[in-house]
Amino acid sequence: MAEQTLTPTMLHPGRIPIWVANVAILILIAILWPLSNAFDKYLDPYFLDLLIHIGIAIILAVSLNLINGITGQFSLGHAGFMAVGAYTGGVLLKHYSPQGAQLLVVFPALMILGGVVAGAAGVIVGVPTLRLRGDYLAIATLGFGQIITVILNQIDSVGSFEFGGSAGLHNIPIVTNFFWTYLAVVICVVTIARLVYSQKGRPFFAVREDEIAAAAMGVDTTFYKVAAFVIGAFFAGMAGVLSATVSGNLDPAGFNFVKSIEIVMMVVIGGSGSITGSIFAAAILTLLPEYLRGLESWRLVIYALLLIVMMLLRPEGVLGNRELWRTRRKLLVPGR
Repeated sequence: MAEQTLTPTMLHPGRIPIWVANVAILILIAILWPLSNAFDKYLDPYFLDLLIHIGIAIILAVSLNLINGITGQFSLGHAGFMAVGAYTGGVLLKHYSPQGAQLLVVFPALMILGGVVAGAAGVIVGVPTLRLRGDYLAIATLGFGQIITVILNQIDSVGSFEFGGSAGLHNIPIVTNFFWTYLAVVICVVTIARLVYSQKGRPFFAVREDEIAAAAMGVDTTFYKVAAFVIGAFFAGMAGVLSATVSGNLDPAGFNFVKSIEIVMMVVIGGSGSITGSIFAAAILTLLPEYLRGLESWRLVIYALLLIVMMLLRPEGVLGNRELWRTRRKLLVPGR
């Protein structure tokens, strides 16, 4: 048999054409509404609630991965940005209580507003602190998260807007459903993936690999670090608005240091730098505590042990820094 000559196309098959990806995304968005209606009718409310929480976790993990994994910073304040968005949306929804068709316009606007306010908080935190590196940056962002929690515990109301103080904010209209959650998931994942894997996204990776070398090559490292913080904070704020209207209740204690650590764990276990890894880890770490619930007091111990084993066996995370849609396989040569 004649030996087959390998060509560059055979060794490295082209990626999916961009128009095909765009059509697939539009189809996915189009089926979310009928799928959401079907789930509301036929799916057990417990499992539907679990799916919604998985979606919120995906947004948080992917947005933090832009900061921690892709840009190489170490933020421990992501729950703080989530809290800013949650209270922005929750307070306004409770105060104005839009109904019917009005709610279909108001709610997405509130998601964007929550993201913008959280993004503004990202600027406030990012500009003075992102000149720091490593442990110093982690401590600064941790301090931001704790400040947000303390402030929310102290504020009962601002004018006619109720915040609830340490007792929390309750009786928020329940709006979040499968459609709104996974529409936000698609927007978050597609936006961050398109950004970081475009030519303009290369400086994010350059900052992660060697910040000094990137600066020497003319990359404005502070700009890209702040940009990563603002974009990540924006999507965390959107996730916060969704979380505020799942059960209709907000508690400042739900946005403490432990919540930030949970999100960091999703990034680390999925693989720092891998968007698909973050999606996978967010789903697993949301489901795992639920399936261990029957073990009562032992479930947290088993949960922690599984995480330790995972880090010992695969410290780089499930996918490392790889993406499933960017995997390329070499074509085998017949006879070799």
